[in-house]
Amino acid sequence: MSPATSQPAAHEGPRDSVDQLLEGWAHARPDLDLSPVAVIARLGRLRRIIDSELEATFAEYGLNGADFEALVTLRRLDQPGGVSQRQLMRELSLTSGTVSVRVERLSDQGLVTRSPDRRDRRNSLVRLTDKGRALFDRVTPAHVNTENRLLAALSPQQREQLVTILRQLLVSFEGSAGDGELPRLGLTLTPAHVTVAMRRAVGLPEVVGLLVRHVEDHGRAQRAHIQTGDVLVRAADRELRSVASLYAALQEGAGAGKVTITIVRGVDTELQAVVDLRPGHADQLEPLEVTAANHAGTHRV
Repeated sequence: MSPATSQPAAHEGPRDSVDQLLEGWAHARPDLDLSPVAVIARLGRLRRIIDSELEATFAEYGLNGADFEALVTLRRLDQPGGVSQRQLMRELSLTSGTVSVRVERLSDQGLVTRSPDRRDRRNSLVRLTDKGRALFDRVTPAHVNTENRLLAALSPQQREQLVTILRQLLVSFEGSAGDGELPRLGLTLTPAHVTVAMRRAVGLPEVVGLLVRHVEDHGRAQRAHIQTGDVLVRAADRELRSVASLYAALQEGAGAGKVTITIVRGVDTELQAVVDLRPGHADQLEPLEVTAANHAGTHRV
């Protein structure tokens, strides 16, 4: 079902530019739910401010943000003989041509060297020079100081709260690095934002939850009679708006040896599935892993 029409709640304290934007939107389209605009517009405006401040710091060292990202990646990987250009493409999520341009720019500044990859003639190895390492060591503290200054309005507790919320949102788009200590359910799940879009596309009522794309044979989920196409909407008392909420529910339920998951099947049939979390043969399956494709963040749990 469609979300109820609503406006962002009134906030005690100073108004920002997005409050003014929302006020104008509310007059023009009072029928729309503007709560997502209140979040996305602020993220966008903050991103522009942050990027501008960071670029100013990088410019002091003759770099830009793309240069610094490449330097960080090379320093982080720090492989003997250099990092393959193909690996740089994967790490930076860029095309071969774009990576070549970045490497060429750094090479022109004497910050990296390129050499042929003996194992693959079509590939090259990129390595930081002594000058590149020295520059990285100088610019990184300045970069961190700038970021710290940009977050000065937040207390340490508020930063942690923001980190938790942003992590939950990012995992829903990128997928999770996983937690090998959690019991595996034997499910492949689609995040909430894709679930809503997929149900909408086939004319089903919108449901916020994690869509089941695949159920492994003989896994915990199959034994609990969870099926492909089900939407997991709650686990215990937690709404499943992200896989992070499911992880938390599994951690809480591990002590009791089970977790009750509410699922929506078909149009709007709501069912309860009790998943056995006790140690057993299901734990001998391959470790939890996640794949991310086209920002869909498909989760295997």
